[in-house]
Order: sequence, then C-alpha cells, then structure tokens
Amino acid sequence: MTTADNSPLTAPATIRTHGWLRRVVMGGQLGDLGRLPRYFAFALLGGAVIWGPITGYLKTAPLSYKSHTSLILPGSGASASMNLNGIGQASSFASSAFASNAVSPTETYKRLLNADRILDAAATSLDISRAELGKPRINLVDQTSLIHVEMTGGSPVEAQARGDAILAAFFEELDALRADEQKTREDSGLVAIQDYRESVATTRDDIERLQAETGLLSVVQYDALLDQQTELEAEVGRQQAITLEMQAAVAALEGSLGVSVEAAAVTLKLFGDDEYRHLRDSAASHASALSDARAQYGSQHPHVRDAQRAKSQAENAVVARAVLLTGMAEDALDDLDIAPIGQRASLLAELVGMNARANGATQQLAGMTTQLREQAGRLTQMSTAAAQLQDMQRDFSVAEAVFASAIARAESTKSDVYASYPLVQVLENPSLPEDPSSPNRKLAIAAGAAATLMMLIGLILGWSRSAIIGSLIQSTTRARAS
Repeated sequence: MTTADNSPLTAPATIRTHGWLRRVVMGGQLGDLGRLPRYFAFALLGGAVIWGPITGYLKTAPLSYKSHTSLILPGSGASASMNLNGIGQASSFASSAFASNAVSPTETYKRLLNADRILDAAATSLDISRAELGKPRINLVDQTSLIHVEMTGGSPVEAQARGDAILAAFFEELDALRADEQKTREDSGLVAIQDYRESVATTRDDIERLQAETGLLSVVQYDALLDQQTELEAEVGRQQAITLEMQAAVAALEGSLGVSVEAAAVTLKLFGDDEYRHLRDSAASHASALSDARAQYGSQHPHVRDAQRAKSQAENAVVARAVLLTGMAEDALDDLDIAPIGQRASLLAELVGMNARANGATQQLAGMTTQLREQAGRLTQMSTAAAQLQDMQRDFSVAEAVFASAIARAESTKSDVYASYPLVQVLENPSLPEDPSSPNRKLAIAAGAAATLMMLIGLILGWSRSAIIGSLIQSTTRARAS
C-alpha cells in the first residue's frame, strides 16, 4: 500500500511545489528572459518607493535658512590696582578664563545660550512663541575658545534676526548675572564695612573725650612740650649764669666806687634836677663869699655874719630840695656822693644801669623758673594721658586703615566684573544666509540615487543568484572531496 507522499495523485503537486520553492531560492537561469517582467516591475515599484517620498519631501518641505554666529573668549586675565596715600594698596586680579581645568567657560556659556530665560527673552523680543523660535545649535571647537551658534529661520532675514535676538538676550543675561554677582559681593561686604565704621567712630569718640579731659590734643603736642621743657631748662641755666655774672659785676663796681647802688641812683637823680644843681651852685657861691669875708674881716663882722647866714640858708635849701626829691631823711643824705663829676659820674651811671639790668635778669630768671616748674607739673599730669592717647591713636589708625582698605577692596572688585563670567566677544555677527539649509536638494537626490543604485545591484544579484549559489556549492564540494 502506497502512502500519501508516494501516491501518484500527489506527486505532481509535490514536484511543482518543490520547483517553485527552488526557483524562489535558487533563481532561474541567466538566459531566462521570462523573469524580466517581474524584475522590471519590481524595479519600478522600488523606484517609486525611493523617489516618491524624496519628491514629496522636496516639493512640500518648507525652506529653512541657517544663520551662523561665532563667539570668542579672550584667554588673558585682567588686573586692577589702587594706591591709597597713607593707607596702602588695594588690588584685584581676574585669572584667565581657561586657567582652571575644573570649569570650562565655553561649556558654561553653551548651557546659558540654551537656557529657558534666554530663549524666552529672545522670543519675546521677536514677538513670537518660544516653540516658533526653536533652539540654537551650539558647537564648541576643540582646543580653542570659539563658540559657533546656528539659528534656523524661514527666511534669511528671519534667521539673522533670530541670531541677533539670541545674542542680545545672551549678553543682557550676562550683564544681569555680573550685576547680581557684584551686588551680592557688595551686600556681603556692607556688614563688615559697617562694623569697621562703628569701630572707627567709637575710637574717635574715646580720643575726643580724652582730649577734652586732659587738654592734650595729640602725642605730637606732648613731644613738643617735652622739647620746650628741655629748651626751657637750658635757658634757665643760661639765665642763671648771666644773672650771677651781672650781680657780681654790680658788687665789684660798688666796691670800687665805695657807693651803694641806691646811693648812686639817688645821686644821679639829684644831679639830674636843674633846680637842685642851681641851689648847689648858689650854696657854693655863698660859701666862696663867706671865705672871702673871713679873709678880710673878723668872725663877728657883719659882712661875715651876713655871708654865713646866706650860706646856711643856701645849704638848707639844697637839703630841703634833696629831701623833697629823694624822700630820704636829712641825716641819710650824708652818705650820698655829692660830687659826681667827670668820669665818676659815668661810673655811677654805669653802676645804676648795670644794677637795673641785673634786676631785670633776676626777674626774668624768676619768671622762667616759675614757668619751668609749672610746665614740669603739667607734663607729669599729661604723661599718662599721652600714653593712653598714643594707644588710642594707634588703634584709630589701624581701624581707619582696615576700614579704608575694606572700602578700597569693595571698590576694586567693581572693576573685576569678569571674575566669574569671563569676557566674551562676537567674533562673527549673525550671518545672512544666501541658500536654504533645508531641504537639501543635492543631498536628497544623492540619497535617492544611492538607494536606486543599491536597488539595482540587489536586482542584479537576484537575477544571477542561481549561478552564484551553484558556483559556491561546487567550490564547497570540491573542497570536501579533496
């Protein structure tokens, strides 16, 4: 009994099925032109599949233009210095943006260019939505500080305008970030500056109170008083020597003349009076007349008595005038030098003048001695205050220097605006594209041609697969047989 697989009824169908499968797998002969319609139809279908979408894309896709912009970050740092007379120097230095390997300013700016607030600001400036604006394409050039920015638009002018809007929003945001950084730094320093200001004010108040209590305005004043004290001591010593010298000269001249200074002064006073001198001359004339009368007459002669009486009256007048001028008693007038004539009168005058100078020097010495004593007492009282004032002024100078340097640092940091956000410059402004960037007709056609070429190569391989497979089988069989 024959099975279903070997029955005559099913054998032709099986042969046909195996032949169809073999034809599909192995293909036909190279010269079998009967297959040509099928391959031609498949080529037309494949060409339609390839060129249909490409043609539709090229005809329906909107034109798109790309505007290119280049930014550059200068690599050098910046420094600023401020000299404060009598206080010191304040300086600031901004390192190069590429000095640290931990932070890349180009990566930072790349992220900032794609930040939401940058895109929102740019879209608002163009009066479009953020979705319509799109995102810029940022490219960083390795081993350089260049940043390339691409912005897409529906027209050349629109693409350029969007690039300008992105740049304007970017630089505006940079300025805002730098201003916020400066404000944050300034606010953080205000507390310290206020503390320094209060310290300076407190020290100044203490100095003013001490000055008001002691009358000592500065340590320089105390040093000047010390110098004056030293000079005054030297002057007192010199004045003492001068005074002693004058007093010795007066005593020597008194001894030489045999007249005290007081008597010499009274004598000069008397003989400086014209009436006294006239009375002395009159008394001398009567004395001469008395001598002449005594020489001619006896002692009891009327002429002698008259002359003697006239002489007595004249002498009494001289004494009365002397008493009136000097205020001395009559018996004290006997000690006067009543004949200061010639060189003696000059010596008497010199004695009186020397005594006057000696008295003046003595008075001056007394005044200087009193002044020296008072100033010494004042310096003793001011010594403690001077030490306190010196300490306070030193503290004040330190506090003032710290306060001024803090202000100087705060001011100098204002010039260091590129410390955290380095300087960036526009190397190439947003370009005005001439040709659309999308759709790329050349690229689409090239892609279609390449796809068509690969399809044709596939069809050729399918047409000749029987010969290729047979050649491979024969090569394998020979290799096994050998």
